[in-house]
Amino acid sequence: MASEVPTLHYPHRTSTSTYRVPTPPRIVVPPPALNSDALPEITLNALKESAFLNSVNYNNIVTQNALLEWTYERRREAQMILPYLYLGPMTAAKDEAWLRREAITCVLGVRQKGAFESRVMNGVLQKAAALGLECHTVDLSGPQELIHSFPATTIQIYNHASQRMQTTGELGKILVFCESGNERSAGVVAAYLMETHEDVDYIKAMQLCQAQRFCVNFDDGMKRLLQGYWDILCAKRTVAAQSIGHPLQVAATPNGAARGKRSLQRDDDEDMEGVDEDDVERFDGRSFVPFVDEPL
Repeated sequence: MASEVPTLHYPHRTSTSTYRVPTPPRIVVPPPALNSDALPEITLNALKESAFLNSVNYNNIVTQNALLEWTYERRREAQMILPYLYLGPMTAAKDEAWLRREAITCVLGVRQKGAFESRVMNGVLQKAAALGLECHTVDLSGPQELIHSFPATTIQIYNHASQRMQTTGELGKILVFCESGNERSAGVVAAYLMETHEDVDYIKAMQLCQAQRFCVNFDDGMKRLLQGYWDILCAKRTVAAQSIGHPLQVAATPNGAARGKRSLQRDDDEDMEGVDEDDVERFDGRSFVPFVDEPL
């Protein structure tokens, strides 16, 4: 009888090993809390420096498309995300009756370069232009290019809505769409929410889109794309806050006086024989000796 092969145990191992390509952790988007009317409780606060956004009424924005009322057929329609911003599929951009009923004044199409979808969207945009609507497109050669287009799409949406408000006294209404209305166009709308509202991060932006349009699909790639764009926005806001006079934090010495960080550039007159002035300041008052020479 053959002897059994001994099993080796590794006490230092804390988890089992897997034979797959390393992947980043999943980004979980929890559903928003519901109020007594079974509607998501999502609050929005526009950036204070924008007079146009501060004039928008955000009260009860999640009212028309409660999750409990969602039906499968509504995926072919567009839904209101903000009072002036709609998200939907290409079929909504072709619906002349709906465009007139909702008083849409601008359409923004997100399409893939060289795909059949791109040629079909040309006809949709021509029809929208014949109705007197302002038309914009975003042409992408790959999903990762979407993050580079976020600043431009945000400016297009914001400028159209604000300029219509200034010239006509009414909000301009923009429909953002792609072939399904669930992927690339949803990412554009989520990025706009993050960039124009001070209390909306990438998680809250996805929650708001899904609360209004339940069929939206934020896959792992899109989630990480929005997370990366949120990090960029946070860095820009930090730099902007510091440039307008916010005090920088500095280290404090034991006597209470503030001093800056130790400079990486040494002065020309530092002591070449021993330690420089920075090291004297660091080791002053220490009585221990780290190394002692033993007699031979």
